[in-house]
Amino acid sequence: MKFLVFYGSYRRDRMGIRLAEFVVDGFNTRGHDCELIDAKALDLPMLDRMYKEYEQGTAPEALETLAAKIKTADGFVFVTGEYNWGMQPGLKNLTDHFLEEWFWRPAAIASYSAGRFAGVRAGLAWHGTLSEMGMLVISSALSVGPISATLDEDGQPTGDAGGHLQKAFPRFAADLEWWAEATKAQKAKTPPPY
Repeated sequence: MKFLVFYGSYRRDRMGIRLAEFVVDGFNTRGHDCELIDAKALDLPMLDRMYKEYEQGTAPEALETLAAKIKTADGFVFVTGEYNWGMQPGLKNLTDHFLEEWFWRPAAIASYSAGRFAGVRAGLAWHGTLSEMGMLVISSALSVGPISATLDEDGQPTGDAGGHLQKAFPRFAADLEWWAEATKAQKAKTPPPY
């Protein structure tokens, strides 16, 4: 299956990239084609026009390329840090450039923070947002905190917290895989209603 992992921090010393890389490596190890989509690397402008608001063939190349990747993916993982109880603006800006491209696929949320709440408040905010954008948000979630005590600079689990993450990942991955297979089978059987 093809999965996209979205990450949205623009901070200079961003630690969440460790979790994003851990998730990508985890799905690739399970035999999937998993790609990291880094909002900072894409550097999309603040939302002015959604992808669908451009005349066909006139959208910026970065939007065209990303739209094609989103449309062909079987599922998504959103890796989000928590900023003042909320979501990262870089990741939110990236997702808002698209709408129909997200429809009828499952999404999973992996949250993190420097503290013990592990970004769960941002994860909760993302749940409603992703649902509104036409995705089925799975019930399994990864919550990592403090991130510096869970993953080292190479995105490898460390200490007790890293051990807990390694134990939690297979269920998280299996849940997304199951829903990706289910939605793919249903779309093949019955076209989406709109």
